[in-house]
Amino acid sequence: MNVPDAAQYDGLAVTVIDIDDPADPRVDDFRDLSNVDRRPDVAVRTDGAVGKGLVIAEGVFVTQRMIASRFTPHAFFGVDRRIGELAADLADPSLAGVPFYRASRAVMAETVGFHLNRGVLAAAHRPAELSVAEVIADARTVVVLEGVNDHENIGSIFRNAAGLGVDAVIFGAHCSDPLYRRCVRVSMGHALLVPFAKSDDWPGDLDVLRTEGFTTVALTPGEGSVPLAGAVTGGKVAFLVGAEGPGLTEETMQRCDVRARIPMSRGTDSLNVATAAAVAFYERISRSE
Repeated sequence: MNVPDAAQYDGLAVTVIDIDDPADPRVDDFRDLSNVDRRPDVAVRTDGAVGKGLVIAEGVFVTQRMIASRFTPHAFFGVDRRIGELAADLADPSLAGVPFYRASRAVMAETVGFHLNRGVLAAAHRPAELSVAEVIADARTVVVLEGVNDHENIGSIFRNAAGLGVDAVIFGAHCSDPLYRRCVRVSMGHALLVPFAKSDDWPGDLDVLRTEGFTTVALTPGEGSVPLAGAVTGGKVAFLVGAEGPGLTEETMQRCDVRARIPMSRGTDSLNVATAAAVAFYERISRSE
């Protein structure tokens, strides 16, 4: 490894530590990221055993957003070049003494289990989960997911929510882990910044939304739906989306104020769930401009 001038690290809050052995236990929190049962971001393994359940940020932008979030990194792992690119972020006083394990690309690849072209990872423990009441307290626009189990779709919904003015994400029944590494990566780190909560009473928490003044809009191409433009109001709105294929359950839709569809052409019946959500979010902000 080429060791740069120590002056490069002046002002950093983190402690830079060289790692030359992929088996070094100090980087265990970044090990086997491609292994379904040993990967550190798995909360519950396929055999039912409890995993580490860490939150892993991958790449410069996602790492920056982790540092800015409530998911405080307890370790970094990356190549020397990324230290320079992240220097301003790594000077944050909240990171005082946090190790930045510096390694070559070859050592990183052997540790994590594949070639990581983004060159940097950060790991954080999961803080206490937020409640539905907490994330909707000051919100005007939220999105509610039911049965969405594709991590890329969840990540895309977070990214769309961040860019299109959605205040919070609520997870109903049968959704995948929003803190899974792929979800965090696809969201470009916005899964760490957009507040989210898991419903403990599904679909009963929809009544909580209505009590708090939200109009609940079920996105569905099915019978009884009205064009989306006619369903979006100027008050508080909660958009509900379901899994690819089955969509929202009938029980859930019956609890909603209105069913809305996105007008389609050329015989298309529906859009990808993340795309449909983005259309709804844009319809919402276009009304307030």
